[in-house]
Amino acid sequence: MLYSRYSMNKLIEMKSLVGTLFFLLTLVLGGCTSIPSLTHATGIPYEVVVTMDESLWNAPAGKLIKEDLIHPMEGLPHAESSMRMTYVKPQNFDGLLKYVRNLVVVKVDPTAYTKTSIKYEADRWASDQVLLTVLSPTRDSIVRYFSKHPYLLSRVFNEKEIERKVTYLNKNFSPLVFRHVRDKFGISLKVPSDISYCKDTTDFFWASNIANKGRTDIVVYTFPYTDVKQLTKEALLAKRDSVMKANIPGSFPGSYMSTERRAPLYFQATNKENKYMVEMRGLFKVEGDMMGGPFVSLTRIDRQNNRIVVAEGFVFAPETDKRNYIRRAEAALHTLLLPGEWKDKGEKGLKK
Repeated sequence: MLYSRYSMNKLIEMKSLVGTLFFLLTLVLGGCTSIPSLTHATGIPYEVVVTMDESLWNAPAGKLIKEDLIHPMEGLPHAESSMRMTYVKPQNFDGLLKYVRNLVVVKVDPTAYTKTSIKYEADRWASDQVLLTVLSPTRDSIVRYFSKHPYLLSRVFNEKEIERKVTYLNKNFSPLVFRHVRDKFGISLKVPSDISYCKDTTDFFWASNIANKGRTDIVVYTFPYTDVKQLTKEALLAKRDSVMKANIPGSFPGSYMSTERRAPLYFQATNKENKYMVEMRGLFKVEGDMMGGPFVSLTRIDRQNNRIVVAEGFVFAPETDKRNYIRRAEAALHTLLLPGEWKDKGEKGLKK
């Protein structure tokens, strides 16, 4: 439904009047003051609204910002943008648009700024909202900044979307998968509640939603930790192929899952809060069958038990976009907690 600026402004005035009356009523009845809670942010995951001067939007600086937000996401069989982006002229950026969950505002003013920077604000106009404001003295300065920091905006928003989903999953998850993984491996993993079919074998666990559209599978497996060389890209891929071949058969006799080596593979090792983790994303295929799709995995070292723990999600969704499906699986992997980490996260009753 489309609204005129006049209608939008009247809507805002009405909201403001209602808010004021509520506030005064609170004073009369309660005898105390309180700040009304913010409206919850609107919009769908991985959606962002961008506003800046139109001439800047059509200039190289604007094109770089656009490229940042809609560059192809890694590890998908077909190009899909990292974010879904909508551009809005500054004069139209009012009303309901200010409640969108992810926002980018660009301001260029040589009298106010000496260098390009990005200001991060949470809950600016709505709760659970992220506003990134690009502040710059000149257009050329924006070009230099984003040339040195590619995909910075989309990375911040993607991390926030993962955080939002993790927060949701910590309260809404499949209890069946949770209990199986906890009892089998002594770890915590919270996956979407629709993932309820399980297969449990030695050192390997497999769960799926068995959906006709957007099938999502989660697997967990462990193996002894002996050397840091086990965490190289080739070593982890070789382990993945051997584990999947042994545990995930295809529809036909002799068919099995493997990694598509002809496709680019994203590999990144990080060490945050003394927690070493390897992230991989790429494509899987089923040897002897026509199935395939994207996968993402997180690998961590469980030092208490001297083992390596791998949690992976993969998606089979032919003839449809896969970005949000694989992002959903990725968020579930980020709920992973190893033995000894329950207390840090306030979890209870998770003993092996």
